[in-house]
Amino acid sequence: MENFIPFFVLLTAILALLFATYKFFAVRKLPEGTEQMASISAKIRSGAMAYLKRQYKTVGIFFAVMFVLLVILATFGFLSPFVPVAFLTGGFFSGLSGFIGMKIATYANSRTANGAMKGLNQGLKIAFSSGTVMGMTVVGLGLFDISLWFVLLKFVFKLPIDEIMSAMIMFGMGASSMALFARVGGGIFTKAADVGADLVGKVEAGIPEDDPRNPACIADNVGDNVGDVAGMGADLYESYVGSILSCGALAIAAGLGINGVLLPMLIAALGIISSIVSSFFVSTKEGATQKMLLGSLRKGTYTAAVISAIASFITIKLLMPQNIGLFGSVMSGLIAGVLIGYFTEYYTSDSYKPTQKLSESSETGAATIIIDGIALGMKSTAIPVIVVGISIILSFFFADGINSFKSGLYGVGLSAVGMLATLGITLATDAYGPVADNAGGIAEMSGLPEEVRERTDALDSLGNTTAATGKGFAIGSAALTALALIVSYTDAVEKINPAALNLNITNPATLIGLFVGAMLPFLFSAMTMQAVGRAAHKIVVEVRRQFREIAGLLDGNADADYETCVDICTKSSLKEMIAPASLGVLSPIIVGLVLGCNGVVGMLAGALVSGFALAVMMSNSGGAWDNAKKYIEAGHSNGKGSENHKAAVVGDTVGDPFKDTSGPSVNILIKLLSIVSIVFASVVVTYGGLGIF
Repeated sequence: MENFIPFFVLLTAILALLFATYKFFAVRKLPEGTEQMASISAKIRSGAMAYLKRQYKTVGIFFAVMFVLLVILATFGFLSPFVPVAFLTGGFFSGLSGFIGMKIATYANSRTANGAMKGLNQGLKIAFSSGTVMGMTVVGLGLFDISLWFVLLKFVFKLPIDEIMSAMIMFGMGASSMALFARVGGGIFTKAADVGADLVGKVEAGIPEDDPRNPACIADNVGDNVGDVAGMGADLYESYVGSILSCGALAIAAGLGINGVLLPMLIAALGIISSIVSSFFVSTKEGATQKMLLGSLRKGTYTAAVISAIASFITIKLLMPQNIGLFGSVMSGLIAGVLIGYFTEYYTSDSYKPTQKLSESSETGAATIIIDGIALGMKSTAIPVIVVGISIILSFFFADGINSFKSGLYGVGLSAVGMLATLGITLATDAYGPVADNAGGIAEMSGLPEEVRERTDALDSLGNTTAATGKGFAIGSAALTALALIVSYTDAVEKINPAALNLNITNPATLIGLFVGAMLPFLFSAMTMQAVGRAAHKIVVEVRRQFREIAGLLDGNADADYETCVDICTKSSLKEMIAPASLGVLSPIIVGLVLGCNGVVGMLAGALVSGFALAVMMSNSGGAWDNAKKYIEAGHSNGKGSENHKAAVVGDTVGDPFKDTSGPSVNILIKLLSIVSIVFASVVVTYGGLGIF
């Protein structure tokens, strides 16, 4: 069976890619709508493609430099010779998943708007189909990369299983690096455009965000794709791959052999099948409320979870019957993912009291809605932390952690795989949001009937909630994956030098590392938020200039210069993404050389703890501010154009970099720190610590 499973996993990955291809062309065949709708969609697609091409050229320089460095390390025996090449494949597939997702999203936006002219269900199905392409592409390419390398190393190069996993755990560095660049760069682009369009268009000029008179409206819609689609795709690709690889490495450390390595791969493969089946369950009816729309998407995700749970039980029973408790570990992760998603939805959806009360705080101005939004985000960290803590405890004990500590840690890694097993459909509900947002913009700019905009607004508001839910899901899985990676790092160090580790909290190196690690997510978030602020400032200045200098623009008698705003966002985001991304790559190396491997472990632990809470807080605050604004625009708290609305718009602009730039990037940061630490473990053990630590 151990010779059959890797090929089954590989075939399942190909099945996911074939299903994504089928959905891609099914969406492409649908009509785009009017000539104006097709023209606007083409402009958005052109701007997004231009950005990605320039981003990939910039990131390509980084990958070339890192490849040479890894080749040098492999030449001197610090790394497996397969790592440099696998570093490139991980980065390539991560970028490709984002590229394909963005491609379908920019084709689906006008088609979703056109579908919304026929009815709410038609618009939902088109947007969700495009999200399904994204979800299946991410899991398909991720599992394809893992299973192909496994097959090559085992059946072609005939390496023993422990050497295979020692090499493969390092493969995630390429995916993590690409994900960080994509998330940070895309996040800066989209939020700079969004803030500029909101502040000058809505607040100063009093026109809608997606009004064709607003010079930043095309840049804003381009940003939805490069940040919330391409960036998010690369992000979750990295989470998916990281959870499977770290769990496999823990299986070797626990002495569970090849079956322990194959189990997470097989669970992921079965999760793909369950996601494909459950995607056909998503539909709604005309006039559906937000709760009904949420229920439509939940039907798909919950169905996938049930099928995946049953399949996982059968798999564990057949593959590792002596470790049937591992099913409890998988279920703890699966349930934790559902709970984190639900409570994220509770704190961010305008169907529930927290966001409704937040909208009411706009009555006393922008300051109070900002204060209450930050407080809401801080409060929302409690339940995810508790849920993840309980999941860790349960998964540890279900995996017989009482009798075997390392087996318990394998259970923790397996819970992360369980949480991400149904990523195919979970990501589909997330990626659907930016498409619905673009569809609303196209409906506004094309002058479609009011009922069409009402339908796209309903889909967009749902998209804000599913996006927040997806971010909560990604952050929760990142915490479990990062924990597994920390254990993988300590195992790697012990193999090199069993006496190197002294993780006593009073060890100065470990203690200093904890402080440094706890600081890094805050420094990283500050860098990314300031980057958004600087880029947004340029957009605000440009939009004001156009309103001032282009005669007749505000009256609708002249055309805005959209290309300049897109170009400003592109140049600014590519320039601004370099420093934060470099922080994530260089920090483990510098800390390791100064403080040694004990300092690195402290840094990883500190970054995990503070980064998890900070990411949840920022993501939920931002999502709540956004939906509070939309709740007011729907006619509550004095409605659109009121002072309440202006205050909510200010709150939303503060929340934009929270939820779409800094927050989601932090969960990549905590995993990238771990992966880079593992890759450079041999160097740090040999030369780190300045001879003191």
